[in-house]
Amino acid sequence: MKTIYIIMLTASILTACNNNVSKSGTETITCKYQPKIEGGKLSAEVMHQLGQVSDPQVSPDGNTVLYGVTYTSIELNKRNRELFTVAIDGSNRRQITHSPNSESNAIWLDGGNKIAFLYDGQIWTMNPDGADRKQISKYQNGIEGFKFSPDDKKVMFVSRVKIKNTASEQYPDLDKTTGRIIDNLMYKHWDEWTTSVPHPFIACFNGKGITNIYDILEGEPYESPLNPFGGVEQLDWSPDSKTIAYTCRKKTGKAYTMSTNSDIFLYNLETKEVKNLTEDNGGYDTNPRFSPDGKYIAWLSMERDGYESDKNRLMISEIATGNVDYITEDLDCDVDNFCLAGNTGDILFTACVKGTTQIFLASGKAKGNTPKDRSIVQLTGGQHDYASVAFTDSCLIALRHSMSSPNEIFRLDPQCILEPVNISNENNDILSQITMGKVEEHLITTVDGKQMLTRVIYPPNFDPAKKYPALLFCQGGPQSAVSQFWSTRWNFQVMAAHDYIVVAPNRRGVPGFGTAWKEQISGDYGGLNMLDYLTAIDALAKEPYVDEARLGCTGPSYGGFSVYWLAGHHDRRFKAFWAHAGIFNTESQYLETEEMWFANWDLGGPFWDKSNKTAQKSFADSPHRFVDKWDTPIAISHGELDFRILASQGMMAFNAAQLRDIPSRMLIYPDENHWILKPQNAVLFQREFFRWFDKWLK
Repeated sequence: MKTIYIIMLTASILTACNNNVSKSGTETITCKYQPKIEGGKLSAEVMHQLGQVSDPQVSPDGNTVLYGVTYTSIELNKRNRELFTVAIDGSNRRQITHSPNSESNAIWLDGGNKIAFLYDGQIWTMNPDGADRKQISKYQNGIEGFKFSPDDKKVMFVSRVKIKNTASEQYPDLDKTTGRIIDNLMYKHWDEWTTSVPHPFIACFNGKGITNIYDILEGEPYESPLNPFGGVEQLDWSPDSKTIAYTCRKKTGKAYTMSTNSDIFLYNLETKEVKNLTEDNGGYDTNPRFSPDGKYIAWLSMERDGYESDKNRLMISEIATGNVDYITEDLDCDVDNFCLAGNTGDILFTACVKGTTQIFLASGKAKGNTPKDRSIVQLTGGQHDYASVAFTDSCLIALRHSMSSPNEIFRLDPQCILEPVNISNENNDILSQITMGKVEEHLITTVDGKQMLTRVIYPPNFDPAKKYPALLFCQGGPQSAVSQFWSTRWNFQVMAAHDYIVVAPNRRGVPGFGTAWKEQISGDYGGLNMLDYLTAIDALAKEPYVDEARLGCTGPSYGGFSVYWLAGHHDRRFKAFWAHAGIFNTESQYLETEEMWFANWDLGGPFWDKSNKTAQKSFADSPHRFVDKWDTPIAISHGELDFRILASQGMMAFNAAQLRDIPSRMLIYPDENHWILKPQNAVLFQREFFRWFDKWLK
């Protein structure tokens, strides 16, 4: 039996994708709506026709990969995820589900003889060919994710538990009231009112169904895994199936809003004893993983409480002694994901370095006999991001994407010497009809003499003798990587296909260029990173193929803040702006947002603290204070379900522009959150985006 270990993206890879076309061997299933590929260029409609590959799971024998592909019907305004299998050599690719709703969380079970998956909020099983499909759970509150124990006799699943009564429950005679009674903070989070939290449940599995269900956090108002992005990757089984490790932030209300201090807890199924493994650490501790021999447990850890973008460190502890080692202490970057490799002591992980996400190996055989005595080697390179990695006795299996290609599954040789081979080939037919723009790296000298990597994406069939309009892209986060990402909203190749040159700087604050570069932005929102943006666009505007009279600027979230700020400071560089879900008034944002640790760390504290110089500088630099200097057309988009940055921020900016008679437009979505996720809403976004910039830049 070969041993397989898998790491997956925890923060989730966006699987908003296409379809109208899915393939099963040589069979093609075609929906009614099928946009044309005009002139070999990528459009919003064609982009959503691409299948989004996700969550590869290698079979126990190491011969087959199970994965999902999400398809989109723009006409039906719906997405659907189907399951596929493919041999690791790329042969025998087949679609094994054909369902009206999505399958997710698919894993191998019973040594590879069965597949378990989620469908309509319940756990199902089937044969590897899709036959003998059976529902094995009927849990009334629904299931959001699950993991079977190594002995296949138990299952741990995530379901939501109610923590707050409604007003009508408090006053039964007012059964039609819609009012919400709120007594504490964290009453809303990202895009939902906080009335329930996820809990891990344990159940017995007899091969046909689950029984003896109980909540290991019974009566506790805490969340595990962590909202809103945490999933089953924040839970794990010990190899003997007797202990689970779970991630939990045991705080509520105001204490929750102020702290990022989550911990790893060990729960013994026999004694019900709970042990806090990370009590001495003040920041995030997440994603526990037991070693296959059960002697060690590893996890991701941030040191400082309240700093959600602190260095994400790889830690490992010997369970018998409790000794903890900091594996990536000498590596000046964040660990995204990891896995413990067999009993060799090796650890595979992914990390963003210099604008790409690559695979690394921390060897357990390097310098000594303890986990800390290991060398770290970067295994992969190239202009792409690796989103997950697994390895067998014969190869690595990885999920990969770039600015020019959505996710596909690749096979790599163990030493990563040979060229990776695409084994999923989901999008070859469509991509073969499209000419992508060239992606080029430029090193630009900043105002303080540092070298800033800036990517430039050129239109397809670029003609250096012509002059093109250019769009400056401002990244969100603010500490999110400008790596080789593929996005269905901020897609640089779609922008380039509309004959724009795209300028994407790795300005101060983005990861991948060391801790000092990433952390500089905190407390300096209107400072060096804004000068980085202006430096980048000024440098590209000097190129003979860029028309400096036709420059635009756009970005989401912190990028939206950046657009608002630049609108008051750009000295007529730009001819049009588009801001999505951005902060316009930092004072109101401080009291509107829910995760106060973010505002406290990045802005320095509350605006009423006059003795706090960092906070006073942050609020003095609020974009709304410079509206008197706005002189350029601006478009604004926002979702009304966005509780991180309320839609009122966008409405204030639009109202300000209108009152100052500045050409402006607002695209508001009553049913979207911080992102635009519904298919037709996403296409509308693209159409309005280019209608706006084409009006002012062409």
